[in-house]
Amino acid sequence: MLRYSLKRLLSLILSLAVASAVIFFVVEIAPGDPAAFMLGVNAQADTVAALRSELGLDQGKLQRYLSWVSGMLSGDFGTSYTYRTPVADMIAARIQVSLPLALYALTLSVLIAFPAGIFAAARRGRAGDMAVMGATQLGVAVPNFWFAMMLVLVFAINLRWFGAGGFAGWEDGIRTGLHSLTLPAIALALPQAAILTRVMRSALLDILGEDFMRTARAKGLTRRQALWHHGLRNAMIPVLTIIGLQFSFLLAGAIIIEQVFYLPGLGRLVFQAISARDLIVVESVVMLLVFAVITVNFAVDLAYAAVDPRLRSRT
Repeated sequence: MLRYSLKRLLSLILSLAVASAVIFFVVEIAPGDPAAFMLGVNAQADTVAALRSELGLDQGKLQRYLSWVSGMLSGDFGTSYTYRTPVADMIAARIQVSLPLALYALTLSVLIAFPAGIFAAARRGRAGDMAVMGATQLGVAVPNFWFAMMLVLVFAINLRWFGAGGFAGWEDGIRTGLHSLTLPAIALALPQAAILTRVMRSALLDILGEDFMRTARAKGLTRRQALWHHGLRNAMIPVLTIIGLQFSFLLAGAIIIEQVFYLPGLGRLVFQAISARDLIVVESVVMLLVFAVITVNFAVDLAYAAVDPRLRSRT
C-alpha cells in the first residue's frame, strides 16, 4: 500500500508542476494589458509603464512564473491588480461559499443516486427500472441552470420557502447558511445524481453476472442479499471514479449556478477577474481548483486500493 501511495503522490506532484506552467503561460498570452485596461484607453504611455512596474508586469515571464510558484508554496498568492488586496484573502472569503456548496450538492447527489441505482438494478427490466432510467435520462438532458430557474420560480417566487438569490453568510448559523445554499445545491445535484444513478445501476448489473455472485446465490442467498453483501462493494470502483469527478466539477464548474443565484463563490470571482483582466487572481484561483481536482483524484486512487486489494498487488 505504501509503494502504491508513493507512486500516486509522485504523479500528483508532477501533474501540479505541469498544470502550473500551462495555466500561467496560457493566461499570460491572452490579449490585453492589465495596466492599460485599468487606466483606460486615454492613459498616457508613461502612466501605463509606471503601473506595469508597480504591478511587476515589466519583469520577464519566467521570473514572474517562478515568483508566483514560490509564493504559492509559501501561501502567498500575490496581490489583486484590481482590488489591491491579497488574493489569498479573496479566495478564503469565496471558498467559504463554493466548498460547502460543492459538498452539499455532492451529498445530495449520492443520497439520491445510491438508492435509485440499487433499486433500478434490483428490478432490471421491470416498471421501476424503466421509471428510474427515464428520470435519469431527463436529468442528464436538462441543463442545471434550467433546474435552477425552475427551483427559483417554484420555491422562491411562488411558495416563498427560500430566497431567490444571495448568501446569508455563516455568521447567523450553519442552518441559515445551508438554507441559502439549498436551491443552488439541488440544481447542481440533480444532473449529477442522474449520471451517478446510471453508473451505479450499470456497475451492479455487471457484477450480478459474475461467477462469485452466482455462487452466492447457489449458497442460498436471495438476489437482494447477494446484491447488498457481495455486489455493492465490488461495484464501487466506477462509482468512486464518478464521485471524484463530480466533486471536482461541482467545485470548479459551478460558475453558472453562482451567477443565477448571485452567490459570492470562486466561480463568480474568476468571472469577475477575467472581465477585469486581473491575471493574478485568474491564475491563482484556477491553480487552486486544479489542485483540488488532482488531490481528489489522488484520494480516489487510494480509495480504489482500499476497496480492491488487487490494485495494491499490481504495483
